[in-house]
Amino acid sequence: MAPRANWKGTLKLGFLTCPVALYTAVGGGDEIHFNMVNRRTGHRLRRLFVDSETGEPVERDQQVKGYEVDAERYIVLTEEEIEAAIPDSTKTIEIEAFVPRDQVDRVAIDRPYYLAPTDAVGAEAFSVIRTACEKAGVVGIGRTVLFRRDRVLMLCPEGPGFLANLLHFEYEMRDEAQAFDDIPEFKITGEMLDLAKHIIGQKMGAFDPARFEDRYETALMELIRAKQRGETIKPAAAPKRGKVVDLLAALRESAGVIPAKSGRKSAATSASKSSARSKTKRKAAPAARAPRRKAG
Repeated sequence: MAPRANWKGTLKLGFLTCPVALYTAVGGGDEIHFNMVNRRTGHRLRRLFVDSETGEPVERDQQVKGYEVDAERYIVLTEEEIEAAIPDSTKTIEIEAFVPRDQVDRVAIDRPYYLAPTDAVGAEAFSVIRTACEKAGVVGIGRTVLFRRDRVLMLCPEGPGFLANLLHFEYEMRDEAQAFDDIPEFKITGEMLDLAKHIIGQKMGAFDPARFEDRYETALMELIRAKQRGETIKPAAAPKRGKVVDLLAALRESAGVIPAKSGRKSAATSASKSSARSKTKRKAAPAARAPRRKAG
């Protein structure tokens, strides 16, 4: 059964058009969701809006959106006014430009969707656009109105269709310097760098999403089932975290290279000594099994 489309419209490039649909590429349908309940009665709670001055409840038909322009002074907007301000939607994704994929800032990339044709008639035009993008090694940048907002999309060839990512506008993205400016500079060379690269080499592999379980969701479900069985839940002890004093020693230990002076043996040293002891025992064994001579 085909998934339900989140949006249907038309993909347009010049005079080429085709009907398309957007399908969500990620979803939280299997996540555990909670309701707020009264601890004393067990009854579900409902949200109630009250006037901040009078404390009186405000019914839904009296609730409107307000934009604060000054302290406690708001410009009130009705749903009809907001609807009228939304750019006219022609239900069309018009491709305005093609750019190399690596020119799109990774911070700009938002939620992904799958874009596919909705009928066989328009599928050929869709395939022409997708194939041309793939052969040219570019992505299409388009614009449309989605979910009551003006949106920019990046269309990247994916299988027989497109992966359509919503893109953030420039004003939404923060400069990396805000987070990175206070990071001190270090020149990492020699053994430290070699050990770090060795650790990375040990953990190299292909990315497989199936390897990563949502441990939080699993733990929550186990907790819920335990409560259903009437079990007493004990709070987990906080993990102890040791402070790393010697960075080089920590790297050596992570890489399995432990200096002899630390009093701890590396796996290679232990294996070598174990093998030597085994050989000594095997040589001594025949003498131990030799029969004793009888007295007299």
